[in-house]
Amino acid sequence: MPISVGDKIPDVTLKTNGPDGPEDISTGELFAGKRVVLFGVPGAFTPGCSNTHMPGFVIKADKVLEKADTLACMAVNDAFVMRAWQKDQNAEAIWMLADGNAELTRALGMEKDASGACMGTRSLRFALIAEDGVVTYVGIDTERGVVDKSSVDTVLAHLAE
Repeated sequence: MPISVGDKIPDVTLKTNGPDGPEDISTGELFAGKRVVLFGVPGAFTPGCSNTHMPGFVIKADKVLEKADTLACMAVNDAFVMRAWQKDQNAEAIWMLADGNAELTRALGMEKDASGACMGTRSLRFALIAEDGVVTYVGIDTERGVVDKSSVDTVLAHLAE
């Protein structure tokens, strides 16, 4: 069952890239006392993620960060891939989170089986807003190729509420 409005973000350790390479970051630390926008993608460098989902957040990152303290992207990839994708997408304003073992993805109830495409466990396409670790909005896109409930425009509309 996917995480819902009113639920607390589970405390899971992810990887992010620091000045000396991959570093641990806990979701407890990331979300504590902040308004955070987190969007999850099936995979870095995949067509829908690279051509539609991420570019919207890159273009409107400043608008999101006017209303949120942190803007983060998560995928079931390693920290090196996430950093390379960040550079490729000019996404320096977006905190890239590597959920290599799909621990947060599973804890959020956002996992999908992509083994038919030889991709193993991946994340559903989603976006959420959390205030001090409590979810205030969650949107999940389940139709292949559709970015609607997790789009930057939808997130911005919910940040304005």
